[in-house]
Amino acid sequence: MLDKWAQVGSAFRHRNYRLFWCGQLISMMGTWMQNMAQGWLVLELTNSAFLLGVLVTVQFLPVTLLTLFAGVVADHVPKRKVLIITQSVMLTLAAVLGTLVYFQAVRYWHVLVLAAVLGLANTFDMPTRQSFVVEMVGQEDLTNAIALNSSVFNVGRVIGPTLAGLVIGRVGIAACFMLNAVSFIPVIAGLLMMNLPEKKWGFSMDIHLKEEVKEGLQYIRGNAVVLFSMMLLALLNVMTMNFNVVIPVLARDTMQLGAEGFGYLMSGLGVGAFCGSLFMAAASKEGPRRRVLLAGAAGLCIFQIAVSISRSLVLSMLLLGLTGFFMLIFTASVNSTIQMNTPDYLRGRVMSVYVLIFGGITPIGGFISGTATDLWGAPVVMAMGAAIGLIGLVIITGKED
Repeated sequence: MLDKWAQVGSAFRHRNYRLFWCGQLISMMGTWMQNMAQGWLVLELTNSAFLLGVLVTVQFLPVTLLTLFAGVVADHVPKRKVLIITQSVMLTLAAVLGTLVYFQAVRYWHVLVLAAVLGLANTFDMPTRQSFVVEMVGQEDLTNAIALNSSVFNVGRVIGPTLAGLVIGRVGIAACFMLNAVSFIPVIAGLLMMNLPEKKWGFSMDIHLKEEVKEGLQYIRGNAVVLFSMMLLALLNVMTMNFNVVIPVLARDTMQLGAEGFGYLMSGLGVGAFCGSLFMAAASKEGPRRRVLLAGAAGLCIFQIAVSISRSLVLSMLLLGLTGFFMLIFTASVNSTIQMNTPDYLRGRVMSVYVLIFGGITPIGGFISGTATDLWGAPVVMAMGAAIGLIGLVIITGKED
């Protein structure tokens, strides 16, 4: 057991990954502050869960439409340069939104437009970032690096919403967006400081995008392990992982909490997910395992149903922690399973499909959950989505077997 925990940080022996991880650690705190503040801002501007769902839809729509082509770009251009550009765009967008809010000039349509541009930047950032990891650590430490990336994401999920709740209550929403803008600076600095081997890239105007995309899709269809993982991720992403839509409404309307209470709920989810990432990092040398993936999927659904019943802040934080723990085990297992079963020359395209499922179909889940939450309330929607997820898990697993 001690040997497993000694492997938790094996990817840190690579300097480039250390630079990447430290920059992401700071940036993710700012990103989660903005996520929480943006949801709260929309509720203040519109008082509508439906319009919050529309915002989520607009933000992820570019991912839905363009991410497969972004995967082709990720396979043919220097990934570090792409990431520097996308991170710089995100910095600018956060600063613009913070300025609009500070001067009390912000309108709902401003938030929508900025979210759409942010979604466009993320369309190219996410598949590039996912496929960039192996260039920093190699195959040997890839699973460990994926788990450590998840730990960064969830440290941000823990600290970001809590800070956002405190900042909103004491300083104002604008500060959340401005702090997020500043948080991108360490990421860009880390990317500029990396030492990467020279590599010839094959992007040119002669590349046939449709044929390149088709090659990636054909690989997924022909690989049973990758296809099963993608199908299960699609199901649970649409039905269960709509926390940015349902938890603000659960906090405000069902549990009668303010911004700080909402931040505590989101932090509970993040604490659990962070613990899950440490568990996955410790077990990374064993590689991705099917039974762990399935346990994560089942636990995510079961504890989400429990969250829908609770009306206690402390109990809800605990249950969201368990939800986050199993959610991380599931998503990290899916990610590492796909990457370990994908050749390098197709990694960008295959991971673009992963990003399409993980983020690109979020508009579907966001729109459905936002509309349903307006009609029936957050607890009902959470319970129904998790129940459908459990039923689908049984069906998909049965067919795959």
